[in-house]
Amino acid sequence: MVILPSAYMGSVSYFAQLLRGDYVIDTGEHFIKRSQRNRAVILSANGPLALTVNVEHANTPRRPMRDVRIDYSKRWQHRHWVSIVSAYRSAPYFDYYAPVIEPFYRRVWRYLLDYNMEYTAALLRMLGGTGPLRVSESYVEAADGDTDLRPRHSEGPTGPVEPYIQVFSDRMPFVPDLSVLDLVMCEGPAAIDVVSRR
Repeated sequence: MVILPSAYMGSVSYFAQLLRGDYVIDTGEHFIKRSQRNRAVILSANGPLALTVNVEHANTPRRPMRDVRIDYSKRWQHRHWVSIVSAYRSAPYFDYYAPVIEPFYRRVWRYLLDYNMEYTAALLRMLGGTGPLRVSESYVEAADGDTDLRPRHSEGPTGPVEPYIQVFSDRMPFVPDLSVLDLVMCEGPAAIDVVSRR
């Protein structure tokens, strides 16, 4: 089994694990700042751009994910939505998928975990995945044979991703393992084929 953290707009490799099916998202783990739990990377006209969901008391150690509250005082939703529109408005599938993701930048969620789980479920449906997400309410101890993908620190791309045509491919090289949103906006229904080959 693969053990995953909760993720904000998870990467292509994150969603590859979800589509394989033998996983659990550990909702009983502790929050780690500057990690995929509240940070995603998209591709802007100037290169990779990290988008961070602001949370209350981010420096509090050993805080369970389920207790992490979103901080709306810094208008991160507005900044993220403007960045997404700027990056992907010319992508082939932006007009099709924008109405699905825009509510995640208009509604208010109290807890980061609830926001991440709803957004992850929406992105998985956009990829063509079905069924509910598999979650654990308490901390998951990795057993022999398990793959623990809950990094204990800030992390970057986790491995190679099959190249696809990105929005700014005419001016910059392929950037692997961005948020799956990049792949979906560029490849639409074919995105699941790219993820499946991961």
